[in-house]
Amino acid sequence: MIVNSLFLAILCFLLSSSSAIRVFPTEYVEAPRYINGGHCENPETEISLVHVAMTLDSKYFRGSIASVNSILKHSDCPENIHFHFIVIAAAPPLRAAVESVFPSLNFQIYPFLHQPKIKKLISHSIRPALEDPLNYARIYLSEILDARIKRVVYIDSDTIFVDDIRRLWATTLPESRLIGAPEYCQVDLTKYYTNRFWSDPVLRGVFEGRSNTPCYFNTGVMVMDLEKWRKGDYTSKIEVWMRIQKERRIYELGSLPPLMLVFGGEIEGIDHRWNQHGLGGDNVEDSCRSLHPGRVSLMHWSGKGKPWVRLDEGRPCPVDHLWAPYDLHTFSNSMKH
Repeated sequence: MIVNSLFLAILCFLLSSSSAIRVFPTEYVEAPRYINGGHCENPETEISLVHVAMTLDSKYFRGSIASVNSILKHSDCPENIHFHFIVIAAAPPLRAAVESVFPSLNFQIYPFLHQPKIKKLISHSIRPALEDPLNYARIYLSEILDARIKRVVYIDSDTIFVDDIRRLWATTLPESRLIGAPEYCQVDLTKYYTNRFWSDPVLRGVFEGRSNTPCYFNTGVMVMDLEKWRKGDYTSKIEVWMRIQKERRIYELGSLPPLMLVFGGEIEGIDHRWNQHGLGGDNVEDSCRSLHPGRVSLMHWSGKGKPWVRLDEGRPCPVDHLWAPYDLHTFSNSMKH
């Protein structure tokens, strides 16, 4: 009994550590086969496809797999969803791992070739995970994905859908809008930038003349018009702010502040049910939080705490049990039985 208990304790430690998925890259059960309903359009036609982009790495692989599983499970037309996974250039063979879990998944993998460039632009953040080059891949989707792809839904790996993603995909973006995302205007925007930023009239003046008052929006769930993005070269505009940040330290977080500097006040607001964010606590403390009042279509464990880590360590928050049914890791499934 002592030996068995010791073995389980060591296994839990390995699974909950940042290197867990590097040790067990393919230890996942195969997902159910999700097939289209009779009313779905032919998935061979481009017009019928829903394009979804997310990053894929060994540390968050378990979260990504659960997120994909939730998307397929709640879609009436799962075979019409095309996934685009961005990985670091020297990534391990994650393709085989994805195929072992989802043998019929419609997906492509792209190496993040901008990594050397972005490393020179990244500045220190209050949480190391926000300094990961892949955290900035969303800024380069217009260059990474094929030019024929005009729209994409970008999602973080710590999300779970409980609604059909096609409803989010169908978001109407007016001619003047490139991004659709839930906005949170009650959040104090000043805390996202330093006193150096707010004390400089030229820097803070960037928010003047916007269509609407700039509000906080979480960049972990976005409907993006890549065609307009490419035409306006918005990646370069974001990079300008990242260079200013390197020189003058105008914010503390990762990829969120420069995106807000470019798009704040120009976002097409989406119902808050599409990003019930903050379920992982804040960027400093791994704390339990409840769902926001109202309908829920997507749950997002943004923040320091991740549900798979807390579950394996035996200290789950109540909302983590809503993530668990989509987890396909073999250790988790063996514990369920």
